[in-house]
Amino acid sequence: MRKIEINPITRLEGHGKIVVVLDDEGNATKAYLQIPELRGFEKFLVGRAAEDAPIITTRICGVCPMAHHMAATKALDDLYKVEPPPAAKKIREMVYNMFMLEDHALHVYILGGPDFIVGPKAPRMERNILGVLRKVGMETGLKVIRMRKMLRGLVQEIAGKIIHPVFGLPGGISKPLSQETVKKVREAADKALEFSLFTLDVFKKIVLSNPDYIKLITSDAYTHRTYYMGLVDAKNRLNFYDGYIRIVDPEGREHAKFDVHEYQKHIAEHVEPWTYVRFSYLRDVGWKGFVDGKDSGVLAVAPLARLNVSDSMPTPRAQEAYEDFYDMLGVKPVHHTLAYHWARIIEMIYAAERIKELAEDPDIEDQHVREIPSEKPSIGIGVVEAPRGTLIHHYETDGNGIIRKANLLVATQHNAARIALSIDKAARSLIKGGNIDDGLLNMVEMAFRAYDPCHACATHAAPGTMPIALYMYDHRGRLVRKVWLGKSRI
Repeated sequence: MRKIEINPITRLEGHGKIVVVLDDEGNATKAYLQIPELRGFEKFLVGRAAEDAPIITTRICGVCPMAHHMAATKALDDLYKVEPPPAAKKIREMVYNMFMLEDHALHVYILGGPDFIVGPKAPRMERNILGVLRKVGMETGLKVIRMRKMLRGLVQEIAGKIIHPVFGLPGGISKPLSQETVKKVREAADKALEFSLFTLDVFKKIVLSNPDYIKLITSDAYTHRTYYMGLVDAKNRLNFYDGYIRIVDPEGREHAKFDVHEYQKHIAEHVEPWTYVRFSYLRDVGWKGFVDGKDSGVLAVAPLARLNVSDSMPTPRAQEAYEDFYDMLGVKPVHHTLAYHWARIIEMIYAAERIKELAEDPDIEDQHVREIPSEKPSIGIGVVEAPRGTLIHHYETDGNGIIRKANLLVATQHNAARIALSIDKAARSLIKGGNIDDGLLNMVEMAFRAYDPCHACATHAAPGTMPIALYMYDHRGRLVRKVWLGKSRI
């Protein structure tokens, strides 16, 4: 028996390695994704004023700070039992869709894109943004840069900062929009929709027109039958900012639909000793280990899951793309992991159309953008759809609003069990007879990369505190006692 390490894994947020175990014939028998980093933001929040949470939690991750900022802000609305004015809610959602679009574009062209645009077995030195530019042309690259620059500039103008936004407050936002900003957003919305449709066209020409890629996407190596979870509106249509949490089973039937305040009845967390990532699972189904199927509590979130839990899309061009997606793949729900990339582009179209709808709404020009909280704080829970899936912030405070307990259920930990399944299955399906090359190992990495995971977010807390062992020896150097300092052994 021997082991192969892919270390570090690449084109993702965070750090990690994959360990592949081979038998004597060189066949992969098991593969593990190990995340060695740890972030303790749940502990950092304890003892801080609740109003600090939207600022502190953005530091978890530099890729998706807006998701944490918005989930924390919504948790504060709930904590102080204050309803933001219509203008504030619509501006929040508009900005959030800008963030979702530009973040998805980052993954489509830079993180996940090289696997298809350049090719899964292309030389390592070409599987990057430079290889993408050579394949799609410099003008396309400039389109991506200009679009992300435009959207990020608007987010900064409205939210104060792009990496660590500061505009969300309990009961609203920090300032109303100027007429000049509203004009910029309306102009940007049309450009964003054009760009998103262009991206879908690029995907169709390079990926969907290639029979080998379709075969790869639909192959058993990248397929898992799991439950899916995401936010929907009252009509079971996709929504990134608000709604009900809906779960469908592997056959596509509704398993549960609930308000975020009931999440603990439905979602539980499992811990393994070999990683700092926690694994979410369905409480009523139970943790059955790293297996899929209806009898397993493993679930999935993020773009593919959001389409699978939605009955339709709320905007017309996204609805067209949604129908094409299921028509071409021929079944719903779609269980093919590599279809996440396609679903992500459909969400870009929805985000652009939703920005345009909100930008044209006269409410966003209203100068009343905050209700001042007056209720005594106790418990606050907020939820949004991060680019990487359902994100829940749960705070409990004393009567003065000082956080006594914080729980962050992050998108990647919802996907963590399925990601582990994906890496293991891809390795066992692809690595046989000792024939291993760099391209083949990249195809194993593709099994996690499709989820666009954020491991910094998913390792925000260990099951307790960091373990420190105190070893006591006698004068002859013999170990006489071992004491664990802290509540948990990892």
